[in-house]
Parts: sequence; C-alpha cells; structure tokens
Amino acid sequence: MAGETIRDWIRSLERAEPSEQWTILCFFAGRGVAIEEEELNASVRRAELLLAAGGDPHRPLDPFGRAATALADDLDALERRAQLRAGLESLRDEVAGLRGARESLALLLSDDDLAWQTFATSPLAEALADE
Repeated sequence: MAGETIRDWIRSLERAEPSEQWTILCFFAGRGVAIEEEELNASVRRAELLLAAGGDPHRPLDPFGRAATALADDLDALERRAQLRAGLESLRDEVAGLRGARESLALLLSDDDLAWQTFATSPLAEALADE
C-alpha cells in the first residue's frame, strides 16, 4: 500500500462488484474498531476452522458465508459498530466523485448489519493472507 492513498484503492474498485467495494470500504473504515488482539485471534481461529470445514479454506471469502457470519457474531458490540460507522463516515471525502463507491458507502451507512457483516471478512482475509 506504500505510495497509494485510500482513494487510489477505492478508485481501483470503482467498477468492481458491490461486495468488493463494500469490503474495501469496511476494511479502511474498520481500522478504527478497537478489538483486543487476544479476542480477535481466538475469534479468527474459530472462523478459520469453519472455513476449513466447509471445503477449500483458500477459496474466495463470502461476506455472508458461515465463517464470516460466525466471526461477525463473535465480535459484535454496539461500541464497535459505532466505531465502524464513524470510520465509514470518515470516508465520505475519499469517495467524492466516484459514483460506485459513493453508492456503496451510502448503502453501508444505511445498513449497519451489512456493514458489520462485511467488516468481519477483513480480519479473516488478513489471517488467511498471512498463511
């Protein structure tokens, strides 16, 4: 990500599927969500086991799949959702002039459950990328 801005990343997915746009927006917005490392690691491990039990653990992540849903449920808390929402709101300037990203952000801001579910794929994707 060195040398690239958040806007560059968002712009690169301007014509991507909506779920890909939601994921990148929630990834950046979620950097401000406070989750203790020990809790996060335990929840991610459980989600990885669910992912592996469902077949190939390296298949593309489904934000609505069993593993992501379990991780979202494990980590769910009102204060974390509020932090994610604040992070999403902070991206308004980044999506200005980008129709697809602007519409995706508006949808995420209007649907807390969708935003939280999509956010949950981020730590799982990071863990899988590290392997």
